[in-house]
Amino acid sequence: MYDVIVVGARCAGASTALLLARAGYRVLVLERARKGTDKLSTLYIHRPGVALLARWGVLDAVTATGCPPLTRQTYTVADVHLDGPLPEVDGDRAAYAPRRHLLDAILCDAAAAAGATVRHGCTVHDLVWDGDRVAGVRYRAAAGRTVTERAELVVGADGMRSTVAGLAGAAEYAVHPRLTCAYYTYWAGVSAGFEQYQRDGQWVGVIPTNDDQVLIAAYFRQREFDRIRGEAAAAYQANIEGTAPGLRERLREAEQTERLYGTGDQRNFLRTASGPGWALVGDAGHHKDSLTARGITEAFLQADLLADCLAREPGIDAALAAYRARRDDLLLINYRSTLSVARLDVAEERLRMLRRIQHSPALTERYFAATAGLIDPADLLTDLEPVR
Repeated sequence: MYDVIVVGARCAGASTALLLARAGYRVLVLERARKGTDKLSTLYIHRPGVALLARWGVLDAVTATGCPPLTRQTYTVADVHLDGPLPEVDGDRAAYAPRRHLLDAILCDAAAAAGATVRHGCTVHDLVWDGDRVAGVRYRAAAGRTVTERAELVVGADGMRSTVAGLAGAAEYAVHPRLTCAYYTYWAGVSAGFEQYQRDGQWVGVIPTNDDQVLIAAYFRQREFDRIRGEAAAAYQANIEGTAPGLRERLREAEQTERLYGTGDQRNFLRTASGPGWALVGDAGHHKDSLTARGITEAFLQADLLADCLAREPGIDAALAAYRARRDDLLLINYRSTLSVARLDVAEERLRMLRRIQHSPALTERYFAATAGLIDPADLLTDLEPVR
């Protein structure tokens, strides 16, 4: 009945299903959670991800949720304060950070409108094999019965702990230790933009989202997790107080609107992108520390790449080989830069570089383009080299 089964209907799986359904594939999407549920997320969509939403025709639905456009960014560390516009892509500078229960539902609805069959409350527990080739899935439906569905391609978009990756035998590589742990919550009544603050060993991120609320996240080195988890609320407040004291003053009259969320399980790895009859997109195939907020954007980029490979290559095996060959080139530069930043070190050499950047609007914009994944950080360093 289906050409493609996508396991997972969050931003990676739903966008994959949308693109493949529009390309004429018969697509089944299986999601374990109920429709409209929230999840841990930094929410932020970098400019390349926003450009893809516009190209796919769903950006208007995202902006209609009321999440504010973010057109400037600030970054403060030690005596350095960078403030400038977000980089331009396709004539626009706005980024967005919609709540995930809204974004994921928009993408699911768009996939369904394109012809995909979307089923929530379905838990995949096994793969169907045809020799050494994946040929479908077995899952427990919402009513509790076990269902078998077959397809030429199974796409795992089921997150960092991907069932599909485990069952398919996808190997992990470029594995690095966990670097940070993070806690965040939402605040109302605080004036804020897209803001980042750092001191040695700590980081604070500020991201405005829907309903005039602001996500504020506090990051710590991973080795502190066992201590912090027992006093998370106090550690969260102390981090903001020490890292972003001006922000802490703004919060004195603000209201915390949700409980404190946290995680110490921020893994850093790549997994084999594809194999006979299967592929991985989003966190299932690659996960890194959330400090740089690249997860949603790179989920979109991987979905777009997989769809492009299927459209261009003569046959599914050639398409999956092309996806496997090209995906790491898409991800590795930002993977390495995230690992560097997530160590939370404030090195004097880096501060010297940032001090030069802050006095140049052009270099500040280039720096934010690098953090958005639009240019290689090495190109920024080249810009800073003295003319000989």
